[in-house]
Amino acid sequence: MNNAQGAFGDLLSRINNLRHLMITAAQHHGLCSPETLRYSEELDKLIFQFQLQDR
Repeated sequence: MNNAQGAFGDLLSRINNLRHLMITAAQHHGLCSPETLRYSEELDKLIFQFQLQDR
């Protein structure tokens, strides 16, 4: 596995981890809680990075 593949896999792992944290926060605190929204914003940033790397 080269560095690009490793970084790609790491990014996917971070996205999946944040997705899990966001869903858990939403279940416990609600969709509009500051914690859920913070995870959502961070997830948006990582997904954007993923889309840029996927070109």
